[in-house]
Amino acid sequence: MGTVLDSHFLALTAIVTVGYQLLFFVITALLKFDKVTDFAGSSNFIILAVLTLVLKGTWHFRQVVLSFLVVTWGLRLGLFLLLRILQWGEDRRFDEMRSNLGKLAVFWIFQAVWVWTVSLPVTVVNGIDRDPSVQAADIIGWIMWSVGVSFEATADQQKLTFKNAPENRGKWCNVGLWNISRHPNYFGEILLWWGIFVASTPVLEGSEWLVILGPIFLTLLLLFVSGIPLLEQSADKKFGNVAAYRVYKRTTSPLIPLPPAVYRSLPSWFKSVLLFEFPFYSRNLPEEGST
Repeated sequence: MGTVLDSHFLALTAIVTVGYQLLFFVITALLKFDKVTDFAGSSNFIILAVLTLVLKGTWHFRQVVLSFLVVTWGLRLGLFLLLRILQWGEDRRFDEMRSNLGKLAVFWIFQAVWVWTVSLPVTVVNGIDRDPSVQAADIIGWIMWSVGVSFEATADQQKLTFKNAPENRGKWCNVGLWNISRHPNYFGEILLWWGIFVASTPVLEGSEWLVILGPIFLTLLLLFVSGIPLLEQSADKKFGNVAAYRVYKRTTSPLIPLPPAVYRSLPSWFKSVLLFEFPFYSRNLPEEGST
């Protein structure tokens, strides 16, 4: 391979990703066992980061650092989600898929696309020879990753602790970071992957800048598809008639952490345009006063 990324390198990562997800699809379909779903996704990121680093074999400092960041994130999230689902039982996302092979296959295909696309920044960095010295973008990206992973890990643990407390049964989580963001874990995940992209920019040239599709895809996914919309819908159906929940939703930022007093005072257009408070997040919220 020269200084330009070899297209065969990307093709290999795509084959590995599809094969790995196909393996878990077969396990899920045959055994009706869906407890490894999130682990399969998180561990796939680890495999891609390590595989591309080892196959290229240049072991540049930037490559090692970015691979380490991805592996650290993947291990933490994968183990957390695996232990959580083993504790909680079945994954309710699969209630309608277990008997529908087509829907199940679509899910696993989409998960493969998610892993491969979001991994693009580290995959490309690991696949090229250019190795400029550490720049400001590297430091900024590493800091973004550190803040993001800290937010995600803290939010996950706070919610798990809240849910496991018997006195909180049937309540929504509004403690710690969940008091300044309705989805602080997603804020952390989006921030850390944008950090990975920023830290990859010193080596990018020409079409390699298309790796920005990775964090863009993740952001759009969480904002509009399988992240915030589904959780908002579920919470609104459960707690929509609870006055305190309606106050919480009205005064708490959906994603970007802000003190409730500040968020409450902002105009609606500002919230929608800059803070992602989209109207469809509340389309399942019952009319006030309804039962």
